[in-house]
Amino acid sequence: MALQSIRARGAFSSSRVAPQPLRAARAVRAVRVVASAAAVTAPSLPYRVGHGFDLHRLAEGYKLIIGGIDIPHTKGCEAHSDGDVLLHTVTDAILGALSLPDIGQLFPDTDPKWKGARSDIFLKEAVRLMGDKGYVLGNLDCTIIAQKPKLSPHKENIRSNLSAILNADPSVVNIKAKTHEKVDSIGEERSIACHAVVMLIRKDLA
Repeated sequence: MALQSIRARGAFSSSRVAPQPLRAARAVRAVRVVASAAAVTAPSLPYRVGHGFDLHRLAEGYKLIIGGIDIPHTKGCEAHSDGDVLLHTVTDAILGALSLPDIGQLFPDTDPKWKGARSDIFLKEAVRLMGDKGYVLGNLDCTIIAQKPKLSPHKENIRSNLSAILNADPSVVNIKAKTHEKVDSIGEERSIACHAVVMLIRKDLA
């Protein structure tokens, strides 16, 4: 279905103000239509691998949220949503494995519906699409790159919360944290980045 027709039906309309949870639910329904229409027909492979990457500027006056966990710090991520660099990265990795449009296409930062949105909304939609396509999570390997703050004390909380969002056993979710040796914008504490690699397994093989 064309995006114009979706707008015409009111899926992206902002003329009537609705409570935030209702607006988010309507927007997610619209995203599902777009994802279905834009999806590439792919063979039902036994395994599928996806890679995700994200980077955000750090600035004062923002919360630093990683994996849905508030991390105490003097700076946070500048972003249209809550700026959760880890959840954005994992969302893109799953969408990539499924040959679906990326997070920027499904949840554009030009759409006011996603202003300040929690990033678990995006990841939960990716998980739903994964199930619809007949796959489950095999394993997930993530690397968060930040000069500061020190993330080692928070890794287990991050992994536990991320696993809950994914409906996955924590044993298949790995969180690593590295500095950037004071090199470039990450090392100079002006940004934070993340990589993730995911393997999906077809349900009948899991």
